[in-house]
Amino acid sequence: MDLPVDEWKSYILQKWSLLPKSIQVTISTAETLSDLFLHSSSLLQPEDEMFLKRLSKGYLVGKDPNAPLFYREEGNKKFQKKDYMGATVLYSKGVSHSRPNSEDISLCYANRSAALFHLGQYETCLKDIVRAQTHGYPEGLQPKLLLRKAECLVTLGRPHEASQTISDLESNFAAEPTLAASQFQILQRTLCRLKVKVQEKGNLTETSPAALTKAFEDMDLREENEQISNTSSSVSLCTDPLKGRYLVATKDILPGELLVKEDAFVSVLNPGEMPPWHHGLESKWDTRATNADLYCHRCLKHTLAPVPCDGCSYAKYCSQECLQQAWDLYHSIECSLGGLLLTLGVFCHIALRSTLLARFEEAGKVINKLCGEITNRDICLPESKNLTQILSYDLGGESKKKGKTVETPIPGCDINGKYENNYNAVFSLLPHTGNHSPVYKFLCALSVSALCRQLEAVSLQAFTTGLKSSKLKAAAAPMLYPELNIWGVAMLRHMLQLQCNAQAITTIQQTGSEESLITDSRQVCLATGLFPVVSLLNHSCSPNTSVSFISTVATVRASQQIRKGQEILHCYGPHESRMGVAERLQKLRSQYFFDCNCPPCEREKQRPSQGPRWEAFCCHRCGALLQGGDVLSCGSTSCMESVSRDHLVSQLQDLQQQVGMARKLLRNGELERAIQLLLGCQHDAESFLLAEHSVVGEIEDDLAQAYAALGDWEKSATHLQKSLRVVEVRHGPSSVEMGHELFKLAQIFFNGFAIPEALNTIQQAEKVLLVHYGPWNDEIQELQKMKSCLLDLPPIPVGPNE
Repeated sequence: MDLPVDEWKSYILQKWSLLPKSIQVTISTAETLSDLFLHSSSLLQPEDEMFLKRLSKGYLVGKDPNAPLFYREEGNKKFQKKDYMGATVLYSKGVSHSRPNSEDISLCYANRSAALFHLGQYETCLKDIVRAQTHGYPEGLQPKLLLRKAECLVTLGRPHEASQTISDLESNFAAEPTLAASQFQILQRTLCRLKVKVQEKGNLTETSPAALTKAFEDMDLREENEQISNTSSSVSLCTDPLKGRYLVATKDILPGELLVKEDAFVSVLNPGEMPPWHHGLESKWDTRATNADLYCHRCLKHTLAPVPCDGCSYAKYCSQECLQQAWDLYHSIECSLGGLLLTLGVFCHIALRSTLLARFEEAGKVINKLCGEITNRDICLPESKNLTQILSYDLGGESKKKGKTVETPIPGCDINGKYENNYNAVFSLLPHTGNHSPVYKFLCALSVSALCRQLEAVSLQAFTTGLKSSKLKAAAAPMLYPELNIWGVAMLRHMLQLQCNAQAITTIQQTGSEESLITDSRQVCLATGLFPVVSLLNHSCSPNTSVSFISTVATVRASQQIRKGQEILHCYGPHESRMGVAERLQKLRSQYFFDCNCPPCEREKQRPSQGPRWEAFCCHRCGALLQGGDVLSCGSTSCMESVSRDHLVSQLQDLQQQVGMARKLLRNGELERAIQLLLGCQHDAESFLLAEHSVVGEIEDDLAQAYAALGDWEKSATHLQKSLRVVEVRHGPSSVEMGHELFKLAQIFFNGFAIPEALNTIQQAEKVLLVHYGPWNDEIQELQKMKSCLLDLPPIPVGPNE
């Protein structure tokens, strides 16, 4: 949810429509962001704020004292059904609503430790046991907790610590025999069993728990660029009046070479499906797992056992360290604004967080610039259309000392011409104020104004406390209201920047049941962030790079060979393999304000009537490609068949509906019925769709999944190979989509014990995925495990056993 909720957007649209024409013109033609902000802010009325406040209350982000018991009981139900993952999520929700040092939080942590133990997450289980004890877990329940701790330590190969825990437990029994006789006997038997285990492992070398391999820690640029931070020396930064800033190759670059490895300057977790709660619903406590429950709100790492903020129920972190860092940097201010920020959307949240992070940099020049804009309408923010124009900055007064003005040739660079991942680079990203519609600018300005009013209500003292730069403090106006104007203009600038510069931080999520032997995956948007270096890349509908993410770190790799002097290009979303040229051009023009003239667009403009083969129909008589507009004709010279496009589109919709019904049967485990329906869909598709049509590929993929669920690996592989051919036509043999499908095929051959085919497919999948992700991708790790297992197998006997 990047933009505000629909109710607020509709409210602002109506408010705009009721404004006098003269005021609409004033706002539409505002020459500076300061004018836009101040004019709009003056129109924000108390009734507007009250409406927004009512919307914000729909998000339950505070700690509800009645929620922990509810979530604990719901978690217990899942636990009894052995759904330990579901139980873990519900116990976590209970933790997030509990107050620190309360029985509620200690019980939720203890229950979660039990679920984690059954999931085999022993290290995390131990952490939750410590948390339960720290928050005052009841003495009478301690024995069960200590036994669980001892079992974890034994399993992890730490017998000495396990022995000490058992000894402590026996001492507790002797000192306070509070347990009933039956419970005591059960615990004594468990203790005896654990002692035997400890003795068995006593002679083993004790090892500390191995830390999980952090991909981004092991993956470094071969030689870092001296002029562009987080970038390989293989690229350089250029500027052009038409292209703006862009990157080019300084030497020949091979596929898979790492070009950029950049941590987000700022990122905000997308909450996922989190509709506001309304009075009258059966339960105000949501039991579903969303992104907000499964990922750290600071570093975005997946976590089964989040640590919640002490002040709200929304923000959760992977560790106490992340929690403290987030609090120090921004959450101390954001905490009380949770409902408002969810209502105003991720873009507004990023705008606020960017300005909060700016306080910890040498950002005095930005404050001076903004102060000048507020007080002098002749000073404009650096938003020149000609990016070769020289910009002058006063960097901490150094230029004045030298008696000259330091000029930077490219916006965002420092006095030495270096482009870094910092607030100066973020500030230099263009907001494209003149391109946004007046209503959109009004929505952003009013949203930021409302946020500033709320900040004023909760005190903005934190904006000028703990800052690194004394010059920044001096630049900030002493009175609260002028300071709010300064930061309001900055936030408005960032909010307008985001439409063109926001980067969707994605992750690969596994789909299907945990018991499935075949991993299906999908790419989902986890968060939205600002990456100053990645933002330098221009768009192509057929890019020569691939962007992937590990937590908050973006990596850009060459997806094909790039020659010296060639531009480094990235896809903004509209890709030639995913949509036709007309749709791509429209999307790029409406969101990014430019007309794309990349080679695929220029090529497709020359043959607009011929769509991609993955959307094409075929002649039902001879199977040849059908061509044309409203009426399609057979491309074969020996066939005169023609048919209405509308008729074929209607036929395709009916087919897709049948495929949807088959998928529902698959999800419900009705495999035989699903297969029969899919085979019928396959037959129907052959009569009017090209073999490379995307729907044909989807049907084959579904059939492969169904046969895999039945354990018929041979048939599953046959259908997936047909699906692979469609993926190759649509996305290309070296595409990341091809890599994911090859990974699935490798799993099928592996499970079917087809050793030569499995090894060959593993090799193909590795070759493709390494280019896009490097060696630390989860799928690559799994492929290497499969290969190791297959190579370690004894040879199959070919003669009779003697």
